[in-house]
Formats: sequence, structure tokens, C-alpha cells
Amino acid sequence: MLKLGAFLPAPGHHLAAWRHPHARADGGLDLAYYRSLAQTAERGLFDLIFLSDGAGVRTTYKDADELSRQGRMVHFEPLTLLSALSTATEHIGLTATASTSYNEPFNLARKFASLDFLSDGRAGWNIVTSVTDAEARNFNLDRQADHATRYRRAREFMQVVTGLWDSWEDDAFRYDKVSGRYFDPAKLHILDHRGEFFQVRGPLNVARPPQGRPVLVQAGSSPDGQDFAARWAEVIFTAHQTLSQAQAFYRGVKDRVADHGRDPGQALVLPGVFTVIGRTQAEAEDKYAELQELIDPVVGLGLLVGLLGDVDISHLPLDGPLPPLPQTQGSTSRQQLVYEQAQREGLTIRQLYQSVAGGRGHRFVLGTPQTIADELEDWYRGGGADGFNIMPPYLPGGLTDFVDLVVPELQRRGLFRTAYTGRTLRENLGLARPAWAGRPAGVAT
Repeated sequence: MLKLGAFLPAPGHHLAAWRHPHARADGGLDLAYYRSLAQTAERGLFDLIFLSDGAGVRTTYKDADELSRQGRMVHFEPLTLLSALSTATEHIGLTATASTSYNEPFNLARKFASLDFLSDGRAGWNIVTSVTDAEARNFNLDRQADHATRYRRAREFMQVVTGLWDSWEDDAFRYDKVSGRYFDPAKLHILDHRGEFFQVRGPLNVARPPQGRPVLVQAGSSPDGQDFAARWAEVIFTAHQTLSQAQAFYRGVKDRVADHGRDPGQALVLPGVFTVIGRTQAEAEDKYAELQELIDPVVGLGLLVGLLGDVDISHLPLDGPLPPLPQTQGSTSRQQLVYEQAQREGLTIRQLYQSVAGGRGHRFVLGTPQTIADELEDWYRGGGADGFNIMPPYLPGGLTDFVDLVVPELQRRGLFRTAYTGRTLRENLGLARPAWAGRPAGVAT
């Protein structure tokens, strides 16, 4: 069975989603709204909901007027939101983004372990290194660290976090009132980590999570990102425009997983797919045209600049081609993806920002439920994906369309579940629960 994530920014994924007449422009700070979205995704038997995040306002902009035109400025901190949603859902996984660049390992280990307990084993962590100077300036820095340094820090971060989750063995706590023994001291293990970036003694003051550790998710597609994913990730989000690109990535990252001594079947590849769905082809095209007409050209160009790694293209004619780009310290894989699309399709700068206004470089599928299912099935059966991270154009309507129209078609084809069969996110994804990994150093006595 293919796996499905529901990628849920408050108004939706299209750049102009917040301006759509049926979108909730103020939904980012409305718990009842998010509760409804999560319950709709759970009704559709999605494996997980996914919340992206950044440590500040990440949008590229030149001045306050341009910034005021953006539609995704404010929203809940995702771990806080998912903790609230854990009480309103029963089965669906709850995955939040958190940065290794602007957090400390102990704090994140504690928060995600707590979410895993609150949700009875449904937590997932989308690991990012962050990519913008705007975020760095909120943390005593003028600019972000270079790409290689961010990934070095991230690798050590993961060693610390996973070590802290193994502070206690699964059966360490006795709660024995008669003997007065709260836990078995032989089953407490002190990490005592000392490295380049972190010095963390431990132990974690939360027991080992119900899933052993939350499901680890990662979305980097650069060489460093792929190597990081191969070492740690159990769900890999990615962006591709063509099946051949998806197949090459799929084979490559699975080989890297095996090179790290892991089972490739324990690393699921879920490309993002931006879907516009109509009961007829004409209806789908009309829905898309309505959104495209709402694009503010100033915002469209700003989005493109951000995707290109903050490369200044403001002096170039909008109806001219995109020239070769310098390498940046931003998201190198996304920059390359967008640039290749422009070259492959012969797009002008204006056409390019209009093209990426929905999926932001992810695959775009428009049509009837049958057409959408055909496309997903081709990639799934063709070795390009283990499932998909669905990106509704606007919310809540785009998600409801997928649940009510596409999910039944996938079920009819035997491609998707008709009921949840697992208790935890790991069980529903078919991922093994990691055994406690004892560390010989620093064992408590």
C-alpha cells in the first residue's frame, strides 16, 4: 500500500491561496480550523499530517509593502499545535519541522518524546538545517552558517538526540511502591556527550518514547542532504518534476541507505505532489485558473528569488530567460530543480514564477480523480515513490477534494488502505520500532 502525508500550511500551498474566496486567510492561529483539517485527513486514512516551519519570517522581500502582500506570515509553533491536535485525533501521525541549527538537542529530544507520549506513539520529526539568513538574524547571527557546517552540526545533533532517547531502557521504570524503587538503576544510561558543537551529559527527563523514537523525517536532496537522509531518515520528502528524476533519486537514496547498513525498506520516499482536482477536467482547469489570476506579480517574483537561494534577479526583464545562477548557501537542491525546469520548458522569469506558485518546485498534477490516481499509480508502481506528500492548493477545500474523490479511487485500485491497521505511526507506515541501543560509556551505577 502506498503511504500518504497531508502537507498542511494554513491557507494551502498555492502562493495566492489566502486570497481564495473559500480559504481561511486567518487559519494559521485558529485551533478549531487545524482540528478540522487534521480530522479530515484522518477520515481520509492519511498516514500523517505534516507541518513545515521556520525560525522566523523566511520570505524574501525588499520592503514592508512587498512583505504585506504575503499570505503565510503567522502560524502556531508546530510542536505546540500538534500537542493540542493529539487530543482531537486517534490514528493519524503528527509530524513537525524543527531545526538543528537553531535548537539545542536536549530541548528537542524532550519535546518530541513528550509529543510521542501525548499522542500514544504518533510523533514524527522533520529534521531541517534551516536555509535563510533571516532565521539566523533571530539567533544572534548576521548570516547562516555555510552548508557544510550546518550538516556537520546536524549529524552531531542527531547523535545526541537519539542518545538521549535511549537514556532509559524500555522497562526501566518500576513504580514499585512496596519496595520504594521508582526505577531500576541498571537501566538508566548517561550519555555524557562531548563533541564539536555540543556538550550534553543527560539523561533525558522523559522515559523512552512509545515508538522507541519518533519517526525521523528529512527533506534534503543535495548530496549532503541525501547522505544525511540515508543515515537517519525513515521518511524522505523530496521534490521532482518527472518520473525519470524521481526514479533516479529513489534508486540513489535507497542505495545510500544500504551503504549505511540500513534496510532500504525502512526509508520511505514520499515526493511532494501539488494537486488540483475537479469532477471534470474543465472544472480542475477552472479551479487552477482562478488561483493563478490571484497571483500578485511582486509576490511571485519574491517567491522565485527565495527558491533560487536569494539570488537577485530584480534587474532582469520578466519576459526574458533565467540566466545561469551562482551557487548559494541556501537550498541548493531546490535551486537546481527550479533552474532545470526553466531550461527544460523554455520558461521566462514570469512564466517560471507562475509555474512554481503552486508546488514551489514539486510535481503538479491537475485533473479528475481518475487522472490524479493514474499519475500517482504510475510513479508508485514505476519505482519513483513509496507514497506521496499531498499538497492541497487551498484549504480546507483542496484537502476535502482529495479525501472525498481521490482516496476512494486509490482504494478501488487496491493501492491504499480502507482502515488503519496499526496503533502507532511506525506501525501504520510499516516501520520497525528501533531496539534500545545501549551505549557502553557513561552507564549509571
